[in-house]
Amino acid sequence: MKRALLIPFILVGLLITAAGAYWAGRHHGSAPTGSSADHPDSTESPTPAASAKVLYWYDPMVPAQHADKPGLSSMGMQMVPKYADGGTDTNTVRIDAATVQNLGVRAAPVERRALAATVQVPGTIGWDLRQAVIVSARVDAVVSKLYVRAPYTTIAAGAPLADVLAPQWSSAVAESQALQQVQSAEAKALRGAAQQRLQVLGLSSMDGRAIGRGGQITLHAPQAGVIGTLDVREGQRVNAGQTLMTINGLSTVWVEAALPQAVAGTVHADTPVTVHVDALPGQVFRGHVEALLPDIDMTTRTQRARIVLANPEGALSPGMFVTVQLDPVPGKAVPVVPDDALIATGDHTRVIVAEDGGHFRAVAVRAGRAAGGYTEILDGLAGGEKVVVSGQFLIDSEASLSGALDRLNDPAAKPASAASAPMPGMTMQGDRP
Repeated sequence: MKRALLIPFILVGLLITAAGAYWAGRHHGSAPTGSSADHPDSTESPTPAASAKVLYWYDPMVPAQHADKPGLSSMGMQMVPKYADGGTDTNTVRIDAATVQNLGVRAAPVERRALAATVQVPGTIGWDLRQAVIVSARVDAVVSKLYVRAPYTTIAAGAPLADVLAPQWSSAVAESQALQQVQSAEAKALRGAAQQRLQVLGLSSMDGRAIGRGGQITLHAPQAGVIGTLDVREGQRVNAGQTLMTINGLSTVWVEAALPQAVAGTVHADTPVTVHVDALPGQVFRGHVEALLPDIDMTTRTQRARIVLANPEGALSPGMFVTVQLDPVPGKAVPVVPDDALIATGDHTRVIVAEDGGHFRAVAVRAGRAAGGYTEILDGLAGGEKVVVSGQFLIDSEASLSGALDRLNDPAAKPASAASAPMPGMTMQGDRP
Protein backbone atom coordinates (compact mmCIF):
# COMPACT_ATOMS: atom_id res chain seq x y z
CA MET A 1 0.00 0.00 0.00
CA LYS A 2 2.82 2.41 0.87
CA ARG A 3 4.64 1.56 -2.39
CA ALA A 4 1.53 2.47 -4.42
CA LEU A 5 1.38 5.87 -2.66
CA LEU A 6 5.06 6.67 -3.50
CA ILE A 7 4.67 6.20 -7.27
CA PRO A 8 2.83 9.53 -7.92
CA PHE A 9 5.50 11.47 -5.95
CA ILE A 10 8.28 9.85 -8.00
CA LEU A 11 6.57 10.77 -11.30
CA VAL A 12 6.11 14.38 -10.19
CA GLY A 13 9.84 14.61 -9.27
CA LEU A 14 10.89 13.30 -12.69
CA LEU A 15 8.67 15.85 -14.44
CA ILE A 16 10.18 18.71 -12.40
CA THR A 17 13.74 17.55 -13.19
CA ALA A 18 13.02 17.34 -16.95
CA ALA A 19 11.49 20.82 -17.00
CA GLY A 20 14.54 22.25 -15.23
CA ALA A 21 16.92 20.63 -17.69
CA TYR A 22 14.90 21.98 -20.66
CA TRP A 23 14.92 25.52 -19.22
CA ALA A 24 18.69 25.42 -18.58
CA GLY A 25 19.37 24.26 -22.16
CA ARG A 26 17.27 27.07 -23.67
CA HIS A 27 18.97 29.64 -21.48
CA HIS A 28 22.48 28.41 -22.44
CA GLY A 29 21.64 28.36 -26.19
CA SER A 30 20.40 31.96 -26.11
CA ALA A 31 23.51 33.25 -24.36
CA PRO A 32 25.72 35.52 -26.56
CA THR A 33 28.77 33.94 -28.12
CA GLY A 34 32.03 35.20 -26.64
CA SER A 35 35.62 34.88 -27.66
CA SER A 36 37.92 32.07 -26.73
CA ALA A 37 39.40 34.34 -24.09
CA ASP A 38 35.98 34.47 -22.29
CA HIS A 39 35.73 30.67 -22.37
CA PRO A 40 39.13 29.22 -21.62
CA ASP A 41 37.88 25.67 -22.00
CA SER A 42 36.38 26.26 -25.43
CA THR A 43 38.09 24.58 -28.42
CA GLU A 44 36.29 26.65 -31.05
CA SER A 45 38.13 29.10 -33.27
CA PRO A 46 37.89 32.80 -32.54
CA THR A 47 35.04 34.59 -34.31
CA PRO A 48 35.01 38.12 -35.72
CA ALA A 49 33.87 41.01 -33.62
CA ALA A 50 30.15 41.55 -33.16
CA SER A 51 30.30 44.59 -35.41
CA ALA A 52 31.58 42.55 -38.37
CA LYS A 53 29.03 42.28 -41.15
CA VAL A 54 27.80 38.82 -42.12
CA LEU A 55 27.76 38.59 -45.90
CA TYR A 56 26.03 35.22 -46.11
CA TRP A 57 25.88 31.76 -44.59
CA TYR A 58 27.35 28.75 -46.36
CA ASP A 59 27.93 25.02 -46.04
CA PRO A 60 31.68 24.27 -45.61
CA MET A 61 31.19 21.09 -47.66
CA VAL A 62 29.38 22.93 -50.48
CA PRO A 63 30.73 26.51 -50.35
CA ALA A 64 28.90 27.52 -53.53
CA GLN A 65 25.55 27.32 -51.73
CA HIS A 66 24.68 30.56 -49.89
CA ALA A 67 21.84 31.44 -47.53
CA ASP A 68 20.62 34.70 -45.99
CA LYS A 69 20.18 33.21 -42.50
CA PRO A 70 21.67 30.39 -40.42
CA GLY A 71 20.32 26.87 -40.43
CA LEU A 72 20.90 23.51 -42.03
CA SER A 73 22.09 23.18 -45.61
CA SER A 74 20.78 20.75 -48.21
CA MET A 75 23.51 18.36 -47.04
CA GLY A 76 22.21 18.49 -43.48
CA MET A 77 25.26 20.44 -42.26
CA GLN A 78 25.12 23.43 -39.94
CA MET A 79 25.93 26.51 -42.05
CA VAL A 80 28.62 28.97 -40.90
CA PRO A 81 28.80 32.73 -41.47
CA LYS A 82 31.02 34.50 -43.98
CA TYR A 83 32.12 37.88 -42.56
CA ALA A 84 33.25 40.98 -44.43
CA ASP A 85 36.70 42.07 -43.26
CA GLY A 86 36.89 45.31 -45.20
CA GLY A 87 39.34 43.92 -47.80
CA THR A 88 39.25 45.37 -51.31
CA ASP A 89 41.08 42.66 -53.27
CA THR A 90 38.68 39.83 -54.02
CA ASN A 91 41.29 37.54 -55.54
CA THR A 92 43.56 37.00 -52.51
CA VAL A 93 43.64 34.95 -49.35
CA ARG A 94 45.13 36.57 -46.22
CA ILE A 95 46.93 34.44 -43.62
CA ASP A 96 48.48 35.75 -40.42
CA ALA A 97 52.17 35.22 -39.77
CA ALA A 98 51.67 32.62 -37.04
CA THR A 99 49.51 30.46 -39.30
CA VAL A 100 52.02 30.76 -42.14
CA GLN A 101 54.71 29.45 -39.82
CA ASN A 102 52.51 26.64 -38.51
CA LEU A 103 51.61 25.54 -42.03
CA GLY A 104 55.25 25.49 -43.08
CA VAL A 105 54.60 27.81 -46.02
CA ARG A 106 57.77 28.51 -48.02
CA ALA A 107 58.12 30.81 -51.01
CA ALA A 108 60.75 31.01 -53.77
CA PRO A 109 61.45 33.89 -56.16
CA VAL A 110 60.49 33.67 -59.83
CA GLU A 111 63.73 33.96 -61.81
CA ARG A 112 64.25 34.84 -65.45
CA ARG A 113 66.80 32.56 -67.10
CA ALA A 114 67.30 30.03 -69.86
CA LEU A 115 66.89 26.47 -68.64
CA ALA A 116 69.73 24.04 -69.20
CA ALA A 117 68.81 22.15 -72.34
CA THR A 118 71.26 19.24 -71.98
CA VAL A 119 69.48 15.95 -72.66
CA GLN A 120 70.60 12.34 -72.94
CA VAL A 121 69.06 9.93 -75.44
CA PRO A 122 69.96 6.44 -76.70
CA GLY A 123 71.54 5.90 -80.08
CA THR A 124 73.01 3.26 -82.41
CA ILE A 125 76.14 3.43 -84.56
CA GLY A 126 75.77 2.70 -88.28
CA TRP A 127 77.78 2.92 -91.50
CA ASP A 128 78.44 6.29 -93.05
CA LEU A 129 76.65 5.53 -96.29
CA ARG A 130 78.43 8.37 -98.05
CA GLN A 131 81.57 6.22 -97.96
CA ALA A 132 79.87 3.11 -99.38
CA VAL A 133 81.20 2.00 -102.78
CA ILE A 134 79.67 -0.78 -104.89
CA VAL A 135 81.91 -2.94 -107.05
CA SER A 136 79.85 -4.28 -109.96
CA ALA A 137 80.28 -6.00 -113.30
CA ARG A 138 79.78 -3.64 -116.22
CA VAL A 139 79.70 -6.55 -118.68
CA ASP A 140 78.95 -10.26 -118.65
CA ALA A 141 81.85 -12.08 -116.98
CA VAL A 142 82.98 -15.07 -114.93
CA VAL A 143 84.62 -14.68 -111.50
CA SER A 144 87.74 -16.82 -111.78
CA LYS A 145 89.35 -15.89 -108.45
CA LEU A 146 88.38 -13.99 -105.25
CA TYR A 147 91.03 -12.33 -103.11
CA VAL A 148 88.38 -11.41 -100.49
CA ARG A 149 86.44 -14.45 -99.33
CA ALA A 150 84.44 -13.19 -96.34
CA PRO A 151 82.37 -10.14 -95.42
CA TYR A 152 83.75 -7.58 -92.94
CA THR A 153 87.29 -8.08 -94.19
CA THR A 154 89.37 -4.92 -93.85
CA ILE A 155 91.13 -3.92 -97.06
CA ALA A 156 93.47 -1.13 -98.15
CA ALA A 157 92.98 1.19 -101.09
CA GLY A 158 94.15 -0.47 -104.32
CA ALA A 159 94.12 -4.00 -102.87
CA PRO A 160 93.10 -6.74 -105.36
CA LEU A 161 89.52 -7.90 -104.99
CA ALA A 162 88.82 -10.46 -107.76
CA ASP A 163 90.01 -11.79 -111.11
CA VAL A 164 87.29 -11.86 -113.76
CA LEU A 165 87.23 -13.20 -117.31
CA ALA A 166 85.22 -10.88 -119.58
CA PRO A 167 85.70 -10.91 -123.37
CA GLN A 168 84.43 -7.34 -123.77
CA TRP A 169 86.83 -6.03 -121.15
CA SER A 170 89.74 -8.02 -122.59
CA SER A 171 89.21 -6.75 -126.12
CA ALA A 172 88.76 -3.15 -124.98
CA VAL A 173 91.95 -3.22 -122.89
CA ALA A 174 93.93 -4.90 -125.70
CA GLU A 175 92.71 -2.30 -128.18
CA SER A 176 93.65 0.59 -125.87
CA GLN A 177 97.13 -0.84 -125.22
CA ALA A 178 97.79 -1.42 -128.92
CA LEU A 179 97.11 2.26 -129.63
CA GLN A 180 99.31 3.67 -126.88
CA GLN A 181 102.37 4.34 -129.10
CA VAL A 182 100.70 5.52 -132.29
CA GLN A 183 101.77 8.85 -133.85
CA SER A 184 99.36 9.58 -136.70
CA ALA A 185 96.33 11.78 -136.20
CA GLU A 186 93.93 9.07 -137.29
CA ALA A 187 95.47 6.57 -134.84
CA LYS A 188 95.35 9.07 -132.00
CA ALA A 189 91.64 9.57 -132.65
CA LEU A 190 91.15 5.80 -132.42
CA ARG A 191 93.15 5.74 -129.17
CA GLY A 192 90.84 8.37 -127.69
CA ALA A 193 87.79 6.34 -128.71
CA ALA A 194 89.32 3.24 -127.12
CA GLN A 195 89.89 5.05 -123.83
CA GLN A 196 86.29 6.27 -123.80
CA ARG A 197 85.15 2.70 -124.35
CA LEU A 198 87.18 1.61 -121.32
CA GLN A 199 85.55 4.28 -119.19
CA VAL A 200 82.06 3.20 -120.31
CA LEU A 201 82.90 -0.38 -119.39
CA GLY A 202 84.19 0.65 -115.98
CA LEU A 203 87.88 0.34 -116.81
CA SER A 204 90.60 2.93 -117.30
CA SER A 205 93.82 2.60 -119.25
CA MET A 206 95.57 4.84 -116.71
CA ASP A 207 94.90 2.80 -113.54
CA GLY A 208 97.55 0.16 -114.12
CA ARG A 209 95.18 -2.64 -114.90
CA ALA A 210 96.39 -5.09 -117.51
CA ILE A 211 95.15 -8.23 -119.13
CA GLY A 212 96.52 -11.25 -117.34
CA ARG A 213 97.17 -14.72 -118.56
CA GLY A 214 94.15 -16.15 -120.34
CA GLY A 215 92.54 -12.72 -120.72
CA GLN A 216 91.77 -12.25 -117.03
CA ILE A 217 91.40 -8.78 -115.51
CA THR A 218 92.03 -8.02 -111.82
CA LEU A 219 89.62 -5.66 -110.04
CA HIS A 220 91.14 -3.44 -107.33
CA ALA A 221 89.62 -1.67 -104.30
CA PRO A 222 88.79 1.96 -105.09
CA GLN A 223 89.15 2.93 -101.40
CA ALA A 224 90.13 1.57 -98.01
CA GLY A 225 87.39 0.16 -95.81
CA VAL A 226 85.52 -2.97 -94.82
CA ILE A 227 83.75 -5.40 -97.13
CA GLY A 228 80.14 -4.86 -96.14
CA THR A 229 78.58 -7.43 -98.47
CA LEU A 230 80.08 -10.15 -100.68
CA ASP A 231 77.57 -11.31 -103.27
CA VAL A 232 79.64 -13.64 -105.50
CA ARG A 233 81.75 -16.78 -105.26
CA GLU A 234 84.60 -18.14 -107.37
CA GLY A 235 83.48 -19.66 -110.66
CA GLN A 236 80.20 -17.74 -110.62
CA ARG A 237 78.93 -16.17 -113.83
CA VAL A 238 77.70 -12.61 -113.39
CA ASN A 239 75.64 -10.43 -115.66
CA ALA A 240 76.27 -6.85 -116.67
CA GLY A 241 75.34 -4.52 -113.79
CA GLN A 242 75.34 -7.23 -111.10
CA THR A 243 76.82 -6.23 -107.70
CA LEU A 244 79.94 -8.14 -106.76
CA MET A 245 80.63 -6.59 -103.33
CA THR A 246 80.20 -3.41 -101.26
CA ILE A 247 83.02 -1.52 -99.54
CA ASN A 248 82.15 0.68 -96.52
CA GLY A 249 84.56 3.28 -95.20
CA LEU A 250 85.16 3.63 -91.45
CA SER A 251 86.90 7.00 -91.22
CA THR A 252 83.55 8.41 -90.10
CA VAL A 253 80.39 6.73 -88.78
CA TRP A 254 76.78 7.76 -88.29
CA VAL A 255 74.93 7.70 -84.99
CA GLU A 256 71.15 7.62 -85.14
CA ALA A 257 69.69 9.02 -81.91
CA ALA A 258 66.01 8.76 -80.94
CA LEU A 259 64.78 12.20 -79.81
CA PRO A 260 61.47 12.70 -77.97
CA GLN A 261 59.34 15.24 -79.78
CA ALA A 262 59.61 17.71 -76.89
CA VAL A 263 63.41 17.63 -77.25
CA ALA A 264 63.51 17.56 -81.04
CA GLY A 265 62.22 21.13 -81.17
CA THR A 266 65.40 22.41 -79.48
CA VAL A 267 67.84 20.47 -81.68
CA HIS A 268 69.00 21.62 -85.11
CA ALA A 269 71.82 20.98 -87.57
CA ASP A 270 75.32 21.50 -86.14
CA THR A 271 74.14 21.04 -82.53
CA PRO A 272 77.20 19.70 -80.65
CA VAL A 273 76.94 16.25 -79.09
CA THR A 274 78.99 14.05 -76.78
CA VAL A 275 78.80 10.28 -77.26
CA HIS A 276 79.60 7.63 -74.64
CA VAL A 277 79.95 4.00 -75.76
CA ASP A 278 79.24 1.20 -73.28
CA ALA A 279 81.79 -1.03 -75.00
CA LEU A 280 84.52 1.62 -74.63
CA PRO A 281 84.29 2.95 -71.05
CA GLY A 282 86.20 6.10 -70.35
CA GLN A 283 86.34 7.20 -73.98
CA VAL A 284 84.38 10.23 -75.15
CA PHE A 285 83.56 10.96 -78.79
CA ARG A 286 82.46 14.40 -79.93
CA GLY A 287 80.57 15.31 -83.05
CA HIS A 288 77.58 17.30 -84.30
CA VAL A 289 74.05 16.73 -85.51
CA GLU A 290 74.03 16.58 -89.28
CA ALA A 291 70.26 16.51 -89.80
CA LEU A 292 66.92 15.73 -88.18
CA LEU A 293 65.39 12.97 -90.28
CA PRO A 294 61.78 13.59 -91.37
CA ASP A 295 60.71 10.25 -89.96
CA ILE A 296 58.71 9.81 -86.73
CA ASP A 297 58.66 6.35 -85.15
CA MET A 298 54.97 5.45 -84.84
CA THR A 299 55.61 3.21 -81.82
CA THR A 300 57.86 5.39 -79.65
CA ARG A 301 56.88 8.79 -81.12
CA THR A 302 60.53 9.75 -81.41
CA GLN A 303 62.37 11.54 -84.21
CA ARG A 304 65.75 10.35 -85.45
CA ALA A 305 68.77 12.62 -85.52
CA ARG A 306 71.77 11.77 -87.69
CA ILE A 307 75.10 12.49 -85.98
CA VAL A 308 78.50 12.30 -87.68
CA LEU A 309 81.46 11.06 -85.63
CA ALA A 310 85.10 10.89 -86.69
CA ASN A 311 86.53 7.37 -86.34
CA PRO A 312 90.21 7.59 -87.32
CA GLU A 313 91.27 4.53 -85.31
CA GLY A 314 88.28 2.39 -86.29
CA ALA A 315 87.23 1.87 -82.65
CA LEU A 316 83.55 2.50 -83.43
CA SER A 317 81.73 -0.32 -85.16
CA PRO A 318 78.24 -0.38 -86.64
CA GLY A 319 75.68 -1.87 -84.28
CA MET A 320 77.16 -0.48 -81.05
CA PHE A 321 74.73 1.08 -78.56
CA VAL A 322 75.68 4.53 -77.31
CA THR A 323 74.40 7.31 -75.05
CA VAL A 324 74.15 10.66 -76.79
CA GLN A 325 74.31 13.89 -74.80
CA LEU A 326 73.03 16.87 -76.76
CA ASP A 327 73.86 20.44 -75.80
CA PRO A 328 71.50 22.74 -77.72
CA VAL A 329 72.18 26.46 -77.75
CA PRO A 330 70.31 27.99 -74.76
CA GLY A 331 67.15 29.87 -75.69
CA LYS A 332 66.03 33.25 -74.44
CA ALA A 333 65.56 33.89 -70.72
CA VAL A 334 62.01 33.28 -69.47
CA PRO A 335 60.42 33.15 -65.99
CA VAL A 336 61.06 29.81 -64.27
CA VAL A 337 59.59 28.38 -61.06
CA PRO A 338 60.43 25.28 -59.01
CA ASP A 339 58.49 22.22 -60.09
CA ASP A 340 56.92 21.99 -56.61
CA ALA A 341 55.20 25.37 -57.08
CA LEU A 342 52.90 24.12 -59.86
CA ILE A 343 49.35 23.01 -59.08
CA ALA A 344 48.01 20.97 -61.99
CA THR A 345 44.23 20.59 -62.32
CA GLY A 346 43.50 18.64 -65.46
CA ASP A 347 44.07 20.85 -68.49
CA HIS A 348 45.09 23.90 -66.45
CA THR A 349 47.96 24.85 -64.16
CA ARG A 350 48.28 27.57 -61.52
CA VAL A 351 50.65 28.82 -58.84
CA ILE A 352 50.14 30.63 -55.54
CA VAL A 353 51.87 34.02 -55.53
CA ALA A 354 52.93 35.36 -52.11
CA GLU A 355 52.35 39.12 -51.68
CA ASP A 356 53.06 41.58 -48.90
CA GLY A 357 51.06 41.54 -45.70
CA GLY A 358 50.42 37.80 -45.67
CA HIS A 359 48.30 37.89 -48.84
CA PHE A 360 48.36 35.04 -51.35
CA ARG A 361 46.98 35.06 -54.87
CA ALA A 362 46.12 32.13 -57.18
CA VAL A 363 47.47 32.84 -60.68
CA ALA A 364 46.78 30.76 -63.80
CA VAL A 365 49.98 30.02 -65.78
CA ARG A 366 51.03 28.24 -68.96
CA ALA A 367 53.96 25.91 -68.34
CA GLY A 368 56.71 25.09 -70.84
CA ARG A 369 59.80 22.87 -70.69
CA ALA A 370 61.07 21.40 -67.44
CA ALA A 371 64.72 20.74 -66.62
CA GLY A 372 66.85 20.59 -63.49
CA GLY A 373 63.89 20.89 -61.10
CA TYR A 374 62.52 24.06 -62.74
CA THR A 375 59.71 24.70 -65.23
CA GLU A 376 59.40 27.49 -67.76
CA ILE A 377 56.39 29.79 -67.40
CA LEU A 378 55.33 30.97 -70.84
CA ASP A 379 52.39 33.07 -69.65
CA GLY A 380 51.07 34.32 -66.30
CA LEU A 381 54.26 35.51 -64.56
CA ALA A 382 56.76 38.21 -65.50
CA GLY A 383 59.60 37.40 -63.08
CA GLY A 384 60.42 38.82 -59.69
CA GLU A 385 57.31 37.48 -57.96
CA LYS A 386 57.41 34.97 -55.12
CA VAL A 387 55.59 31.66 -55.49
CA VAL A 388 54.68 29.24 -52.73
CA VAL A 389 56.52 25.93 -52.96
CA SER A 390 55.35 24.32 -49.70
CA GLY A 391 51.84 24.40 -48.24
CA GLN A 392 50.36 25.82 -51.42
CA PHE A 393 47.64 23.18 -51.58
CA LEU A 394 46.14 24.36 -48.28
CA ILE A 395 46.16 27.94 -49.53
CA ASP A 396 44.67 26.76 -52.82
CA SER A 397 41.81 25.17 -50.89
CA GLU A 398 41.13 28.45 -49.13
CA ALA A 399 41.19 30.28 -52.46
CA SER A 400 38.68 27.75 -53.76
CA LEU A 401 36.42 28.38 -50.77
CA SER A 402 36.65 32.16 -51.10
CA GLY A 403 35.86 32.07 -54.81
CA ALA A 404 39.22 33.54 -55.79
CA LEU A 405 39.77 30.74 -58.29
CA ASP A 406 36.51 31.61 -60.01
CA ARG A 407 37.80 35.15 -60.52
CA LEU A 408 41.10 34.28 -62.18
CA ASN A 409 41.81 35.99 -65.48
CA ASP A 410 41.67 32.54 -67.05
CA PRO A 411 37.95 31.74 -66.95
CA ALA A 412 38.64 28.06 -67.50
CA ALA A 413 40.55 27.68 -64.22
CA LYS A 414 38.37 25.79 -61.74
CA PRO A 415 38.90 24.66 -58.15
CA ALA A 416 40.51 21.28 -57.84
CA SER A 417 38.00 20.19 -55.18
CA ALA A 418 35.59 21.56 -52.64
CA ALA A 419 37.36 23.08 -49.66
CA SER A 420 36.54 22.73 -46.02
CA ALA A 421 35.78 25.53 -43.58
CA PRO A 422 38.47 28.21 -43.18
CA MET A 423 41.27 27.31 -40.82
CA PRO A 424 42.00 29.60 -37.87
CA GLY A 425 44.14 32.52 -38.97
CA MET A 426 42.91 32.49 -42.56
CA THR A 427 40.65 35.23 -43.94
CA MET A 428 39.03 35.06 -47.34
CA GLN A 429 38.84 38.41 -49.13
CA GLY A 430 35.59 39.62 -50.66
CA ASP A 431 32.35 38.02 -51.70
CA ARG A 432 31.78 35.19 -54.11
CA PRO A 433 30.17 36.18 -57.41
